[in-house]
Amino acid sequence: MSGTLWIVATPIGNLEDITLRAIRILREADRIACEDTRQTRKLLDHFGIATPSISYHEHNESARAAELVAELEAGHNIALVSDAGTPLINDPGYRLVAMAREHGVTVSPVPGPSAILAALSASGLPTDAFEFLGFLPLKTARRRRLLEERRASEATLVFYETPHRIVESLEDIAAVLGRRPVVLARELTKLHEEFLRGTAAELREELSRRPSIRGEFTLMIGKGNDIAEIPEEPLGQAVERLIAEGVPRMDALKREAKRRGLSKREAYRMMEESGAE
Repeated sequence: MSGTLWIVATPIGNLEDITLRAIRILREADRIACEDTRQTRKLLDHFGIATPSISYHEHNESARAAELVAELEAGHNIALVSDAGTPLINDPGYRLVAMAREHGVTVSPVPGPSAILAALSASGLPTDAFEFLGFLPLKTARRRRLLEERRASEATLVFYETPHRIVESLEDIAAVLGRRPVVLARELTKLHEEFLRGTAAELREELSRRPSIRGEFTLMIGKGNDIAEIPEEPLGQAVERLIAEGVPRMDALKREAKRRGLSKREAYRMMEESGAE
């Protein structure tokens, strides 16, 4: 009879968030497959868990998955953990779970912490529908293209972002999605936990003033029909403001049209209808 592959969620910061069941499973398993054995060892030592561990990460998962499934078929029980939170959610594990299922091995989740759900629950943004999209693309063009594709989404958008790219990403969000409400969750469940709320432009300005930016972010963008929560600056007023800042009139109109997802002709028509010259 084959063993069981347990998918075990672990704390994302505060070690008190681990469940009693997770501690029991980690103790009873024959082996623990870890994204980083050194990181997991800190957790295991804290709770006095002596179960042997083995590395399972993005660079070895293809070969290691077959090895672990062979152990499972031999009757061993294996617990899969990531460095923090729920395995497979933007972390390695898919190949192992898929292969285990294909071989008829029992796969069972041990639920617990998740940065996505923790951030959403305290964000103040709608949670009736949300879309998790992992980390934003590295390149500006690809980031903006992805955001453009989600412009009409009726779900709250959720991303992970690194401290060294968060300011650039906020700049792109402001350019593509305008004044849609944004919430940043940083250092969740840790001593310096922080939630920042505002428009992307406001949050970019806030972070730019800081001498350093630390900790990974869970970045949440309010859904399209919630833009009214933060009133949009009238088109004519925005164009006049740019002109006052030294931007040529047609460039100002073109910039605002692009930011709002309008063609230059549509923006010009809106200006005429509002009486702006």
